[in-house]
Amino acid sequence: MEEQQRDTLAEETIELFREYSEKRDKWATHAQEDKEFRLGRQWTQEQIDTLKARGQAPIVVNRIHPAVETAKAFLTSNRPSFKIFSREDSDVKTATAFTGLLTYIWDHSDGCQVLRQCIDDYYVTGMGTLHAYIDSMDDMGKGEVKFGAEDPLDVYIDPNSRQPFCDDADNILISRLITKQQAAQLLPMYEELIAQSIGDLYSDRPVTSRGDDGELIFPEDLETKSDDNEKYVRWYERYSKRIVKRYRVYEQFSGREDLMEAEEFKGYIQRPAWIVNGQVITDYERAMKTIQMLMQQYEQQMMQYNESVMQYQQSVGEDEAAREAGFGGMNTGAQTPQRPEKPQIQETTFMKLAEAGMIDIVIIPVWRVVKTCVVGDKTLYTRVLPVEHYPIIIMKNLDTRTCYPTSDVRMVKNLQEYINKIRSLIIAHATTSTNVKILLPRGSVDIVQFEQEWAKPSVAIEVDTEFGVPIPVQPLPLPNELYQNELTAKNDIDHQLGLYEFMMGNPQGAPDTNSGMLNLDDFGKRKIRSKLDDIESALIRLGKVLIPLMQELYTTEKIVRILEPNNIQSEYAINKGMYDTYGNVIETLNDIAVGKYDITVQSGSTLPTNRNAQLQLYMEVYKLGIIDRQEVLKKTEIFDAEGVLKRIDITEQLQQQLRQSQEQIKKLQGDLQTREREVYHAKQETEVEKFKSSLDKTGNKAQAARQIYEDHLKQADKEIQKRVAEDKDTRNKKARGETQ
Repeated sequence: MEEQQRDTLAEETIELFREYSEKRDKWATHAQEDKEFRLGRQWTQEQIDTLKARGQAPIVVNRIHPAVETAKAFLTSNRPSFKIFSREDSDVKTATAFTGLLTYIWDHSDGCQVLRQCIDDYYVTGMGTLHAYIDSMDDMGKGEVKFGAEDPLDVYIDPNSRQPFCDDADNILISRLITKQQAAQLLPMYEELIAQSIGDLYSDRPVTSRGDDGELIFPEDLETKSDDNEKYVRWYERYSKRIVKRYRVYEQFSGREDLMEAEEFKGYIQRPAWIVNGQVITDYERAMKTIQMLMQQYEQQMMQYNESVMQYQQSVGEDEAAREAGFGGMNTGAQTPQRPEKPQIQETTFMKLAEAGMIDIVIIPVWRVVKTCVVGDKTLYTRVLPVEHYPIIIMKNLDTRTCYPTSDVRMVKNLQEYINKIRSLIIAHATTSTNVKILLPRGSVDIVQFEQEWAKPSVAIEVDTEFGVPIPVQPLPLPNELYQNELTAKNDIDHQLGLYEFMMGNPQGAPDTNSGMLNLDDFGKRKIRSKLDDIESALIRLGKVLIPLMQELYTTEKIVRILEPNNIQSEYAINKGMYDTYGNVIETLNDIAVGKYDITVQSGSTLPTNRNAQLQLYMEVYKLGIIDRQEVLKKTEIFDAEGVLKRIDITEQLQQQLRQSQEQIKKLQGDLQTREREVYHAKQETEVEKFKSSLDKTGNKAQAARQIYEDHLKQADKEIQKRVAEDKDTRNKKARGETQ
């Protein structure tokens, strides 16, 4: 940036600061007064002097501070729950990574504490401010996307703005006094320019009429006590909107759509591309591998083609020779080989693809936020941010359709002053009641001596009754309605902030049943949900600003780990390269630099819940089998839920293994019993067979003996018959001899 241009930007920024500061002077006075009033400066100096002259104490019964703290506790009881939705189906996985990345940024920026500070400003000054930015020196110089809470009195908005988030503002400034040493630490690369800048101790912080007892200290109190004019310098961050030209490209061959700046588009259209057989390839490595593979296939096909041609020619020659020899054609039926087509390879550029209608290019104007940093009278740098919304997110309380909203403290300030006056009167009456007033005739006694004697615990005091008798005077008692009025005013303050007694643990008026109490608690939160809607809208806008900042910064591989409140750790990887066997990147996992995403915040996510009732509900749903035990453990006070789940899993695994072992043992026992029965039956069959065999042997022996016996009988019978025949023959012979 040229020196003249730097000076011009610095002068414009300083002029805008003075103009905006003058316009918001009345609102700034009210905001500063409300901050002091909330912290206890609730009497003006004139009122303090008057009360002291009357012998009364300027008592402060601060009801606003505990009410604001209670409202903050309600609205920040739980962490907000973000959810990212992709606009295209191809970005669903990346949207999940965005959800984890946004949670990581919330933790890294101490989001809970930032939100508490922002809500405090929202209630007290009427406006809370969130600031999204890139810390270039975080993460060892790689940078981190962060956000913080700015002091509303440091933010200067175009007074003509009307929209809730000041999108129609011409400029938004952040300005405050810092030391040159602080500025050099923030931007060490501009240390020389910072040292040359003009020092300044001018502060536009308003001075209020509230009595200053010296107990409260604000930043401007320290700055005004410095006598070194060159030590302090005014810091300006100027945010403005500018219409810039962007190129929207749509690749018909890949379906990819992107929005590019001029320099990026210039490099884009010069990128080489290859058209291989009608297919567009934009990656060089992939194109070379595809071309090499196709050429190898073509060479193999040509070799096969040449062999086929030679075989065809040989068969045709043999056929003709046979025909010439008079044997007729052999009619081999050979077909003419078809020559393979050579791959169509054309090297081109993205510009030629666009000219051929394969890439649609549309030049469109878009809004972009320009950040200008000025220190003193020196412009340090100017940068175009990749966002269309201001990174200063305004959270308005009671919106008056201007950039100067009203706070709840201002709405209840009169009630607080009324409480203080009532309490001061009560204390004054109590003081008067403890000291009896005596009406004495003028000149009857020495007043000094009488007061000294009255203060002594003596029994009697001598007086001269010639001039009259002393008359004691007692003050009238205060009516009970006065005490009730103070209590009513306190309740009115709580109701203005959306708080009710039973929400803060007051049992008076609470229902007897548990369900009735839960319903009443839910109804009581309806008013404070109106405040919650303002906060959630601001958080959604914060997410919409953080996403493009993340897309610009996180271009390399990054792994984030998130520890959930229930001690469960989640891990997300973005821009992770997927490599092939040769070490080449073939795909980028969770590439957050592409795609458009929407963000939402779960309704009522930060409001407190009745844990006992919620746990009971989850237990009933768990018994029905709708959810698992992990969801139930999330609603308990058990910190080491992950350890409990692991131990439960180990126990279940052991129980499952035990059941399997028992089933296996039962099965083996059954098989063993079956085998024993089979063995027993086999033994019985064996015994039977043995017995049968023994019987067969015995039967065989008996049969053999019988056969032998029969043979012996037959033989004996034959011998007997032979002997009988011989005897008969002998007898016959004898008879014949005798006869003869």
